[in-house]
Amino acid sequence: MQKPILNLTGFKNLTITGLQPVYQIFFMKARSLTFLLLLLTFFLFAQTDDLSKINHLRLNKQRIGMLVLGTWAVGNIATGALLTGQRTGEDRYFHQMNIAWNAVNLGLATFGYFNAINADPAAYDLAATIQQQYNVEKILLLNTGLDVGYVLGGLYLMERSKDTAKNPARLKGFGRSIVLQGSFLFAFDLAFYLVHANTRSAQWQQLLSSVYFDGSRVGMVLQF
Repeated sequence: MQKPILNLTGFKNLTITGLQPVYQIFFMKARSLTFLLLLLTFFLFAQTDDLSKINHLRLNKQRIGMLVLGTWAVGNIATGALLTGQRTGEDRYFHQMNIAWNAVNLGLATFGYFNAINADPAAYDLAATIQQQYNVEKILLLNTGLDVGYVLGGLYLMERSKDTAKNPARLKGFGRSIVLQGSFLFAFDLAFYLVHANTRSAQWQQLLSSVYFDGSRVGMVLQF
């Protein structure tokens, strides 16, 4: 009797036994990948929540700043409107400049306030959050430099009033007002720069501790 060319006895068991480790490895890798994706999703949600809190804090500081600036502006406009008609000479010009200067301040404060309350803290990703934070600080630092210029310009007008016969009271009154307004704005901008910069302390360090940059690559570190 001729023997079969291929003996299939035990072939089925051999095949299943041989593939079993492959299936085990596949399912172990699938479970690990699923677990990693769940952890990454949790991390991203946590980071988004942290970003939202940081942006909410920045916007809240901006709202408070604009309220302070607006209150100063309204107070100066009201005082100036009340006293302009009761004063003469340089005092009259002093209050006139206060009104004009703070009309601009009030417009800026109104725009900044409504911009802050209408902004969505959750709408900023990590890059936009960092950019917004540094934009605010950069603008405030730039403004402090301009404020020094305002004060110096006011002092120049006051000094110039001593050497001119053409309405020196106006130059001196305007100069006094500009010195006052520039001094307030310098204190305001510097104080709020320090307040905003404080946001980058503990909260920023905690947030950015999970991000690394090695010169060519940006990545995230998950800590367990």
